[in-house]
Order: sequence, then C-alpha cells, then structure tokens
Amino acid sequence: MAEFRIWSDDFPNNGFMPKAQEFHDKSFGVDGSGDNASPTLQWEGVPQDAQSLALTVFDPDTPTGSGFWHWVVADIAPHVRSLPKAAGRAGGSLLPNGAIQSRNDYGLVGFGGAAPPRGDKPHRYIFRLHALRAAHLPITADTTNAIARLMIHLNEIDSTTYIGLYELK
Repeated sequence: MAEFRIWSDDFPNNGFMPKAQEFHDKSFGVDGSGDNASPTLQWEGVPQDAQSLALTVFDPDTPTGSGFWHWVVADIAPHVRSLPKAAGRAGGSLLPNGAIQSRNDYGLVGFGGAAPPRGDKPHRYIFRLHALRAAHLPITADTTNAIARLMIHLNEIDSTTYIGLYELK
C-alpha cells in the first residue's frame, strides 16, 4: 500500500501558494483581489481502518499567540481521494457528499485564504489530512473549529501534511 500522503498540483510542498489562495477581504490587509479559493488537493495511502477523513489548514505564524485556523472539514468518506479547487467555498457544493465545514478563525464557514501581515516573513499554511476511526463527527457548521479539531484529535489514527507559504510584501 502507498504511503499516506497529501499533495497539491497548485504549489510545491514548502513552496509559495498562488494569489488564488489569498483572502479577499481588504480589512485583513490584503488588496481584495485574491480568490479565497482552497487549492486542489489529492491524497493516497489512506489507512485501511479509516472510517472517515478530515482536513485542517493552520497558520502557526500568525501573531495571535495561538496561530490561525483557516479551514476545518470533516466527514469526508475514506474512499475520496481529492478535493477540487474552491471546494472550501461557503456553500460546500464542491465538497464530497456528507462532508461538513466548520467555522474558521475569520468566523466564516469554509476556507479562509492567506492574509499574513504585510511585510511579515512568509507564513506557513499547514494542510493536514487526518484519518479517523469515526465515520461521522458530532459537529455542525456552527460548531467552533476548536471543538471540531478536538473531535478530530480524539478520533485520529494517522495524519499527513503538506505546507504552502504566503507573504504580502
């Protein structure tokens, strides 16, 4: 069986993400022209005992003291092997059937793009795919991402990561 791994054809691991992944709200210091689109993601080697998958995106470099959570998706069926570009839109129409997104640290449901402070060092965006022992987590779109992440952690059997970078000059 293949190694459990995740990747994107939109940017290399530990490489810079394109403007498509930038947040689009000027109030966060970006110019508003980003697409706020989650990248295309693929994976393989899902553990055979996984009952579902979850995906989280975290920026540990945000100067909050605790980082910033950009996306939490759960209840992805274990046979699913990819998410298309913009799957993280608020309506979730591009997500696999049954998948659910919780609120990100912007307070929005779905993917919240990169918006590091202008002039700061490049920030890391850690895309982590979690293999879970539960088929469904007890969460809804209104569940805080902290509770959703706790449920993910309590049910995790394995995980794999892929890192994108972003900076505003």
